[in-house]
Amino acid sequence: MKMLTVGPKDIYQFATVKEFAEEFELGPRDLVVTIGMIHDAFVKPYLNGANVLLVDKYGNQEPTDVMIDAIITDAKTFDYDRIVAIGGGAVMDMSKIVAVAGGASIDEVIDHLPDFTRTVGLVLVPTTCGTGSEVTEIAAINRTRLGCKAGIASAQMFADHAVLIPELLYGLPDHVFMTSSLDAIVHSVESTLSPNATPYTRLFGYEAMRMIVSGYQAIVAAGGPDGDAQARRVKRNELMNDFLIASDYAGISFDTGGCAAVHALSYQLGGKYHVPHGESNYAMFTGVLRSYMEIKPDGEIAKLNGVLAGLLGCNVADVYDELEKLINQLLPKKALHEYGVTREDLPEFTERVMTTQGRLMRNNYVPLDAARVRKIFEELY
Repeated sequence: MKMLTVGPKDIYQFATVKEFAEEFELGPRDLVVTIGMIHDAFVKPYLNGANVLLVDKYGNQEPTDVMIDAIITDAKTFDYDRIVAIGGGAVMDMSKIVAVAGGASIDEVIDHLPDFTRTVGLVLVPTTCGTGSEVTEIAAINRTRLGCKAGIASAQMFADHAVLIPELLYGLPDHVFMTSSLDAIVHSVESTLSPNATPYTRLFGYEAMRMIVSGYQAIVAAGGPDGDAQARRVKRNELMNDFLIASDYAGISFDTGGCAAVHALSYQLGGKYHVPHGESNYAMFTGVLRSYMEIKPDGEIAKLNGVLAGLLGCNVADVYDELEKLINQLLPKKALHEYGVTREDLPEFTERVMTTQGRLMRNNYVPLDAARVRKIFEELY
């Protein structure tokens, strides 16, 4: 049994982009993949002749097959030995695929992934604190041609180096910070409950939960009873290094343990209604956990609930309500219909979960059949 996947050769941390650029000697043999805002605000002065590909030229949504094919085509016009991706999960995931593809289309990569070997270097630098993509071998794609979201994984997509730079996250909008960090806490919970979890992965998963919940509590407290947004942002920036590390811990945990039903169900909301990934995860999060509890309230989920109750200072019976109460002060949870979901969507969502998300559903704490998945959607509607 595999106990732990160790991804990048190493994980670096720098206070500033300048320090990173000097240590990694950015230059003409690099292809820097990022977005315009990050390029202009942080990266441009330190390129030293590096090639640049701005992915927001291709769209601002989560990675799609169409976007990735266009980026692969344009990347072939550059001459480079190393890809340096500086961005959120979308930028990093697309860069992993470009690095592995070697000019092939996304469909070719997906259909024949074991045959692909990466021939260029890969450095991943996150600008959000949620996906953990910099330490995983996984890329998530919206396959618009097939009408579903999917994840692919290959050891060839592990970065050579992951780099954490808190400076890049200080200006994150509140909503982006919350949706990304929510993704991390869902990673940690799902991978800890997974049948693939091991004592090693759970160490990372539980520590990620502790760091994120404690961070949320500190941010809420800093805002005082009136919820002062500026005071919260100041506190958040003080804690940004912790959130980056927690995201990495969660990524290390789920790269072995795997994500499960929360992600499988959320992909339906994100794919059709373009809800940000972390927010769509939150819409499904406690609904899936409550369903697990109805089926099997003992075992690892009992330990999980005890850990969370201890962090939240509440009774175990109230743990999901109290967790939502905390998170809702930073990002209110919405019912599915508030995103535009109709009741007619629910059987379609259920069918797609059961037919296209087997890779995730096999990681569930307990098996969920179509009737149970439909029940979860109905309860969250």
